[in-house]
Amino acid sequence: MKARSWFTAAVFALLVLNAAIYLGSGTLSEGIDSIAWLVLLALFQLETGSGRALRARSAVAAVHAFRLAALAAIGAAAAGFLYNNEWLDAANSALWIAVVVLLEVGVRRPAAVAAYRVPFAAAAAVLYAGLGAVALAWAWLGDWFDAYDAALWLVAFATIEMNVFETARAAGADRESAGIVT
Repeated sequence: MKARSWFTAAVFALLVLNAAIYLGSGTLSEGIDSIAWLVLLALFQLETGSGRALRARSAVAAVHAFRLAALAAIGAAAAGFLYNNEWLDAANSALWIAVVVLLEVGVRRPAAVAAYRVPFAAAAAVLYAGLGAVALAWAWLGDWFDAYDAALWLVAFATIEMNVFETARAAGADRESAGIVT
């Protein structure tokens, strides 16, 4: 197993542990949120990871359907955060939802990402900076587990972003070799 695969597996294992902790000791919204994000991350990894396990249209369609269901659960958890006046959790959810929108574009339209690489990367950088600020806010407030969890999620999604950018880079190279100019 390559070093990157081991790293990804270790991050997933830590996230599963975190989800179990949230399910056992967190609020209902935190439990739903952590499981839905874990499912979403696994689906993105499945679709974008090395070896890309999804080849059949039906498998891709199933992943997209499961991803939509996970996003619905995330939206419900975000609404729960707002209802319970958990503003930092709600801001965190909003930023992550925006990251997922960028990832969806990257997964479904790698040629578009390749064509608009700089704006896409800038938008991702702004969103990740916001998420980093939320992690720092949790640390400043002394909520160490949430800060650690937020930092771990940043690492996890950064690995997915690298997969998306690799795919976009390959799509850009394919467009250039075909003589397509944007």
